[in-house]
This record gives sequence, structure tokens and C-alpha cells, in this order.
Amino acid sequence: MPEAATLPTRRDEAWRYADMDFIAQSDPAVINHWRVLDVPAGETRFEYTAHDAGADSPGMVDRLRVHVGKGGRFEAFKVITGGKYARVELEVTLDEGAHFEFGGVTIGGGEKVQEFVTTTVHAQPGATSNQTVRAVQWGTATGNFLGEVKVARHAQKTDAAQSFKGLLLEAGASANAVPQLEIFADDVKCAHGATVGELDEAARYYMAARGLSPELAQKLLVQAFIGDAFVALDDEATRERLLEKALEALEGRV
Repeated sequence: MPEAATLPTRRDEAWRYADMDFIAQSDPAVINHWRVLDVPAGETRFEYTAHDAGADSPGMVDRLRVHVGKGGRFEAFKVITGGKYARVELEVTLDEGAHFEFGGVTIGGGEKVQEFVTTTVHAQPGATSNQTVRAVQWGTATGNFLGEVKVARHAQKTDAAQSFKGLLLEAGASANAVPQLEIFADDVKCAHGATVGELDEAARYYMAARGLSPELAQKLLVQAFIGDAFVALDDEATRERLLEKALEALEGRV
């Protein structure tokens, strides 16, 4: 008989920043459930999602396991705005010449904990991946990105990149980035970068001097900041929809 599903704990590296109060009260079968997607060789699949559960939602966990066949492509562009706790996790395995493109935005205040967790396995040669995550938090909210890239011994010519930037609108907010590289091949390009900062006060002053309200100035600066996560999304209508979903969370917050 299969072993009963158990709940993760903070000792699990990938759950170190999670809301353990929510996890402890959850059904192990729900927390451990993975959706599965197979991308056939040479084809493209995508997910464009706004996770915007209402303020009364105690939390959600969405886990997706993807296998991308030879020369295939998987795109995921996601926004997290709602609920007290929200975790979006992707585990992507890439065959030869496959590509994984990910853009994610967390945006919220109060006591929210919002996180993206990714594991990208370069299993065959010549695969590429690019991940861009932006976090905008205020109050005592937290935005997290835990991104692991694994390169198999024979997966030469791998090209993988991760970029995380956090924007904190208030002193009590926080952002965490945990990039991890596990590389067994020697002919690879793997890069990651992470920064956390505040709004550019000089830019905000410049806008105010030209008559823009504090609300509009902040919205424009945040829009420019999170726009990086959607640069690779070719569908303009979808890009605008996700951007607007993110900016809606900013309404009423100056």
C-alpha cells in the first residue's frame, strides 16, 4: 500500500518561508496533489493565470509538474494577488532543445505570504530556461521566490537564467529569494540575480513636480517594475490583462 501523504514542515527547504499555520490545518492529499502536463516534442503549451482569491481566503497551493518534449516550449505567466497565503509551484523537466519561459508577479499587503517555487530540470542537451519574478509588498507582507535549476551530467549546452527583484513599499514588508544551482555538466550557461529595494524617490519627486498625484506616480512606477516579468509574453491582450490584475491589488494603497 502507498504511504499516507504527510504535510511539509519548515525543515523542508522548499517550504522554509511558507505559512505553516495554513499548512498544518490543510488536508495532506490536497497539499501533495500535483497537476500534470506533457508538452509533445516540437509543440508549445502555456498557462496564463491570475491567482486572485478574495481577502477571506485562508490560502491556496497550486502545484504543476510539466515534461517538455524535444524541441518543445512551455510558457507560464502568473500573478498572485489574493488570499492570506498563496503558493504556486512548478516542476519542469526539459528534453533536448526544449525551452521553459516563466514570468511571475506577487503583489499584496497586510500579512500576506505569496510565493513562487520552481524546479527546472535540464535533463538533455541544448535546453534553455528563463525565469523572471517580481515581488511588490507592503504592510508586513512577504513575497518569495525559491528557484532551483538542475543540470544533468550529459545536458551540455544548457542555458538557464533566473532574475528576482523585490520592491518594498513599507518598512515592515519583506522579500526572499533562494536561487539554487545543481550543475553536473561543464559546458553550460547558468546565471541568477536577486535584488530588493524601495521605490525610486527621485522618480516619485519628478512626477509630483509635474503634477502627478502620489497614487498615479506609484502606479506608474510599480507598473514599470513588474512589467519585466511579462516582456516575453507575446500575446498583448493577455499581457495587459495580467498587468491590470496585478495593479488592481495596488488600488487604495499609497
